[in-house]
Amino acid sequence: MVRAAGFDGSASSDPIGTILGRTLRGVETTASDGWFVTLEGPEGSGKSTQAEHLSAALRATGHEVVVTREPGGTAVGERIRSALLDGAPGAARIDARTEALLFDAARAQLVDEVVEPAIRRGAIVLCDRFADSTVAYQGYGRGLAIEALRFVEGFATRGRRPDLTILLDLPVELGLRRKSPDEQTRFEGLDIAFHQRVRDGFLALAAAEPERWVVIDAAQDAGEVREAVLAAAVARLPARMAAAARAAAAASIAAAVRR
Repeated sequence: MVRAAGFDGSASSDPIGTILGRTLRGVETTASDGWFVTLEGPEGSGKSTQAEHLSAALRATGHEVVVTREPGGTAVGERIRSALLDGAPGAARIDARTEALLFDAARAQLVDEVVEPAIRRGAIVLCDRFADSTVAYQGYGRGLAIEALRFVEGFATRGRRPDLTILLDLPVELGLRRKSPDEQTRFEGLDIAFHQRVRDGFLALAAAEPERWVVIDAAQDAGEVREAVLAAAVARLPARMAAAARAAAAASIAAAVRR
């Protein structure tokens, strides 16, 4: 299993809001009336497609559902996204630390402008990637210190973490084959070893927090993946969400299976 290094080269404990015994000012994990769900995975795992299906099913429960993505989701974030993902020939090289900081800059704007307001008013937020992607790509993939990444993450998000993270896992070769030419970014151009480290990183993160993560085999039939994602979400609907919402979501799953 891949292990990412801490500041001193040791394995990281991934603290949120504290680092090396110091509290990070500005981090304030808040109570919420809503529900924050993220979808993670290697390239080509189908996160965007599954976010669409899941949002439709959850809207059938009668709840407001906000779908967003990283990097992006805001005017500022989309501009950062363009700079980060530009894979065109001749695109400027971006240092790994710069990548991480830009992702967190976009993330800070997304949390402030989209995520927190939605959660505070009781909405369900579905986000295509979040902070765990930075740990997987820039930490496990690029080799940056996990503690440093989590430190900056805590500042950028004010301690906001997902209530549920669904990992769509599949072999890296299969995922890269699924990406069409117009979906190519600077990351698809990196070698297989990089993408394998990213996948291993996601699996390590999921193993470390099984209460938050659900791992789904994204190599299976698309309908089976959709069914598994919906089932995982419905099983973890917060108790504060009505029984009627569970029934509506279950009906949506049944309809999806019939299709």
